[in-house]
Parts: sequence; structure tokens; C-alpha cells
Amino acid sequence: METTTFSVMELFNLGGIIMWPLLAFSVIVVAITIERAIFISYQNLKMDDISDIVTDLVKNDDYPGAVEYLSELTKQRMGARIIFTLLKYIKPINASTQKKNADNSLNLQRAEKAAETEAANCVNSLENGFNFLTALGSLAPLTGFLGTVTGMIGAFRSIAEATEVNAQIVANGIYEALITTVFGLIIAIIAMISHSIFSHIVDKFTSKVEGLCSDLITYMGDPQVNV
Repeated sequence: METTTFSVMELFNLGGIIMWPLLAFSVIVVAITIERAIFISYQNLKMDDISDIVTDLVKNDDYPGAVEYLSELTKQRMGARIIFTLLKYIKPINASTQKKNADNSLNLQRAEKAAETEAANCVNSLENGFNFLTALGSLAPLTGFLGTVTGMIGAFRSIAEATEVNAQIVANGIYEALITTVFGLIIAIIAMISHSIFSHIVDKFTSKVEGLCSDLITYMGDPQVNV
């Protein structure tokens, strides 16, 4: 039995007019995926080295040293930028008088608020385009299914107009109609996989930054606490 094969262009033509929006969706999904992969990789979201060095400096009350270390990394590392924003608002206070200083609590609140704002800005820049991946992950299958419905309408129309109905007429119509559903599902799978991977990376980064900020704030509020 001879097997019929089709090129991508032939399958595209068989899918009909609905294949054009699906083509646009696929280009957008691939473009966002590549752009986000490059952007997130460039940011270097690792926090372990920053956490170890900054924690040691803060435990030794070397706030200027911590700030200087972080300032050199702010252009390349988002995590360093957030922690730098936190520490630069802290006025160095002697550990023996820190708890007695009335301004210390206010300083910590201001620093925490500034760090939260900077973290939100960083996360927003990392998640730029995520909404499009989610939307296209839902819209592509629906568009593909729409193509299937319109294709089925055409198939039944052909059956109605045919003087003799046979299995080949029905099979060919259904075959062509399902092509759009396949393409729509493929696009959705790529979009959702990309979104899941990127979201996991951002969530892991956010969790580590929040943990480090919390530890530093706790220590700066009470120097006797070990970070």
C-alpha cells in the first residue's frame, strides 16, 4: 500500500485560511521564547555566591564593603541590584547601640520597601512576554479547532453536493480539517513548555532573593541573630 506524504507547505495549504493566524502565532511564540531565553541567560540569576559573600560581610558589620561589592555587580546581576538597593538605605550603626537607636526601625522599613520595589521591577522585566505565551497557549488550540470546524463544514458541503457519496470524500474532508487542530496543539505545547520553564527559573530566583533579604533584615534588626 502506497503511503502519501506531504511537505510542510502542502500541509499549510490543506489547512486553509486558518493556517495564516496559526503561522503568526507560531512566529510570535518562537520569537518570545528565543528572546526570553537570551535575556534570562544574560542576567545570570544565580544567588548562591552573592548570598555567601554579602552574609559574611554583614555579619562582620562591614556594610560599606557589602555595598561596594554589590555595586560592582549591579549592571550584570539582578540579584545584586536588589540587595544593593536594600543595603544602601541602611546607615551603619554600631552593633552595641543598634537596637537602642530609634531611627533603626525606620531605616529598615525604608530599605525593605525600596528593595521590594526594585525586586518588583526586576521580576516584571524577567516576566515580560509571559502573558503572551499564556494567551497564545490557550488561543492557538481554539483557532486550530475553529479551522477544524470550518473544514468539516466544507466537507459536509462537498458531501451534500456530490451525486455519489463514498468514504474517500468524507475521509479527505476530515483529514484536511484536522490539520489546523494539530498545528494549533503544537504551538500551544511549545508556548506552555516555554512558559513553565521560564516561570520556574523566575520563581526560584525570587525565592532566593526574598530569603536573603529576609535574613539580612532580621540580622540588621538584631545583630545577635545569626544569618
